[in-house]
Amino acid sequence: MFKRFLAAAVGVLLVAGCQQQTSTAVDANYFDGKTITYIVATDPGGGYDTYGRLIARYMQKHLPGSRVVVRNVPGAGHIVGANTINAARPDGLTIGMFNTGLIYNQLLKLDGVQFDLAKMSWIGKASNELRVMLVATNSPYKSFEEMLHAGVPIKFAASGVGSAAYLDARILDSIFPELEVQVIAGFDGSEGELSMLRGEVVAQVGIASSYENFVHAGNGYYALAMSQLAADDLPGVPLAQDYVTTEDGHRLLSLLEALSDLGRLTVGPPGIPPDILAILREAHNAAVADPDLLAEAKTMLIPITGGTGEYVQGRIAEALNQPPETIAALAVAAAPPQ
Repeated sequence: MFKRFLAAAVGVLLVAGCQQQTSTAVDANYFDGKTITYIVATDPGGGYDTYGRLIARYMQKHLPGSRVVVRNVPGAGHIVGANTINAARPDGLTIGMFNTGLIYNQLLKLDGVQFDLAKMSWIGKASNELRVMLVATNSPYKSFEEMLHAGVPIKFAASGVGSAAYLDARILDSIFPELEVQVIAGFDGSEGELSMLRGEVVAQVGIASSYENFVHAGNGYYALAMSQLAADDLPGVPLAQDYVTTEDGHRLLSLLEALSDLGRLTVGPPGIPPDILAILREAHNAAVADPDLLAEAKTMLIPITGGTGEYVQGRIAEALNQPPETIAALAVAAAPPQ
């Protein structure tokens, strides 16, 4: 009797082991023959589109048998694209990239936000978001000091109202009362730089890596580093904290600092099963470490600073965990000018 029981138990274990091996094999080949839609929350052109297409192409390389198709979903300062990713089926076949400035939107509980960033499936990061003030070389201003004493409104380009570029410019206006910022919204992709070349706007606030080619061509310069991380990476560029005189100003810049190492994030909707998410994270890790990607990124003058999905998930939770005083200061800064 005992022998029959032992034989049956061993049989069950052997079957379970085979099932586990089969499951693992299926998981490893889950994306074989499937199409993944990679959503970029901007129009074609510009930094996010450049990074998104590069990451999508190399994730396809590291997901054998898959096909990754980029789809641009612009609108409302990345909110439309983020909402689209958030609403997708959690099967790992819809992922994408949007601006981490949406952390602002969630903190402010802005209309149109249908996502909770803390619940989304974070896959990894490809860079830092070193926020800077970019000024056109054809403008009358040769330094941030000159802008502080301009005495007239200075036109800043930004994408949609509520976007990171828009809110960053509004934050500048809030923390530097002597700087008169006039935010002109509606510029997507590289349209802001083109407007600067035409002399229609003077400046914009955004990610240094997005402006690398523009600065390299002599069309603009970095007038201000919005975080210590940006200042460390850009020697000689003045640090915003050195000019701030109010407690609210320091709070807002501390929030910017919290976002500075979260850049070019790849993410999926909430609820992607852990085994599928692990495959996506592994492919992203391999993509951002791929020597061919790194060589290609170098020729395009876009920096790569990879990070795991687990790291991003933790940093997103920290960035969203802000005291009421900081959220109140952000609300004041984001309020439309009177």
